[in-house]
Amino acid sequence: MLLLRKRVVSHLLSTAASSPSISPLLFSAASSPSISPLLFSAAAAPRISPNPSFAVEDYLVDTCGLTRAQALKASTRLSHLKSPANPDAVLAFLAGLGLSGADVAALVVKDPHFLCAGVERTLSTVLVGLTRLGLSPSDITRLVSLTPAYFRNISLVPKLEYYLPLFGSIDDLFRQLKHSSGLLSSHLESVVKPNVAFLRECGLGACDIAKLPRIIAASPERVLGMVACAESIGVPRGSGMFRHALHAVSFLNEEDIAAKVEQLKKTLRWSDAEVRIAVSRWPVLLRWSKDMLQRKSEFLVSKVGLEPAYIARRPVMIGLSLEGRLKPRYYVMRFLKENALLNHDTNYYTMFLISEKAFVEKFICPHKQAAPHIAEDYAAACTGEMPARFRFT
Repeated sequence: MLLLRKRVVSHLLSTAASSPSISPLLFSAASSPSISPLLFSAAAAPRISPNPSFAVEDYLVDTCGLTRAQALKASTRLSHLKSPANPDAVLAFLAGLGLSGADVAALVVKDPHFLCAGVERTLSTVLVGLTRLGLSPSDITRLVSLTPAYFRNISLVPKLEYYLPLFGSIDDLFRQLKHSSGLLSSHLESVVKPNVAFLRECGLGACDIAKLPRIIAASPERVLGMVACAESIGVPRGSGMFRHALHAVSFLNEEDIAAKVEQLKKTLRWSDAEVRIAVSRWPVLLRWSKDMLQRKSEFLVSKVGLEPAYIARRPVMIGLSLEGRLKPRYYVMRFLKENALLNHDTNYYTMFLISEKAFVEKFICPHKQAAPHIAEDYAAACTGEMPARFRFT
């Protein structure tokens, strides 16, 4: 905290001459080693007075580093600003955190209202709270850059206090915040905590719950509906696929799911029973596009010759890359059969699912002498090319 205060003091000293709105009395107080961070932040928030010559758009360009186009757009949300006093204090605060000019510009573009935040009553309070939670200066810098709109709300501290043990680490929390800002916008007591408690009642552990940020932040009524929907597609509570089912249905409503079921029946030639089996074993199927399902079906059924019922019981195959895995491995197997290098029946499911290392060791390396080009042909096939030796009549 002392380091942060010194950075802010340095910034303010360097800008004092060009910022008459910042009181000279600040520096004698801010330089005192006995002053608390909270008192310093109070001093760093000067009183705002009208400045007839102040132009928001020019300030955003000249002081915040925005382009003219960015400033024009952002200024429409800051038309009430009549003085640079509060923005100057906010910029000093950000400089104290260690944000670069580019970081500050990006933050202002993302959240222009950050320049209106109260340094004393909000930003400093949040900073002290986050520091007490154990966040490092670099963590705090990342957080303010990632979620500036929430950083200027004191509710951020109790939310992070709850989320940190739930997600396990600040890095894991950051990864989730990049994809689900709803974690910070949802009410902790009336939404998040009841949802987490309910998911635990459904048999999910902390690790599984932490992978469902979209659901954690949804309304409790919506979560009840998701659980009912997951059960209706054949994935009961306590099942190993239950988390995946919840994730899949969280993007869909009942009409969407009914349409997806019909699409699966038509595209993969499945019966109602086979759809239920496939979805219960691999709920992610509900999120695949019609085009992708069609291309996988044409290859697995028409080209490889697998029965629809066989695929329904092994639906994970549909999730594998067509160009990067299914086709290249099929071509290798077909080549080995055509050249009498494979003397046993092919288990396509195993062949498609084993790791890349295991596939090469089992189906490429043993045949390098009899088929000297098999490794390079396989590598070419994995990039989307079709080697001449893999073209069969």
